[in-house]
Amino acid sequence: MCKQHHKKQLSLAIGALLAGMLTTYSASAEIAVIVNTANSSTLDKTAIERIFMGKMKKFPNGQVALPMNAAKGMGSRDEFNKAVIGRSSSQVNAYWSKLVFTGKGSMPKELSSDAEMISTISSNQGAIGYINSSSVTDAVKVIAKF
Repeated sequence: MCKQHHKKQLSLAIGALLAGMLTTYSASAEIAVIVNTANSSTLDKTAIERIFMGKMKKFPNGQVALPMNAAKGMGSRDEFNKAVIGRSSSQVNAYWSKLVFTGKGSMPKELSSDAEMISTISSNQGAIGYINSSSVTDAVKVIAKF
């Protein structure tokens, strides 16, 4: 009886461990930074961060940059902020709240899905955004992955 109980506990522990590993894996999906297919600019991580923090207003080719954020609460937004900006989503929101309040900037437009992000960017030459890399289509160009 005792042996059977230990086997059951062990199998439950292994199951919990595997579930935790899968959850951790899916929570950190690869993010693709995307632009319009006509955009010839190349950007490094620092330039992408500067665009999304309102510090860089144009692409290297002179085109006005229009950053697009995933909606608050979307996993891609949290991953992007952590990987590219180096801050949590709440820290980025606080940063933008201060800029908007003081009149020194306007927060990037928020889009509610990867499909909406692709549609918006494919129809706006200066748009830049990010999506889960598994959602990428030929309608946009990937300039970086994180």
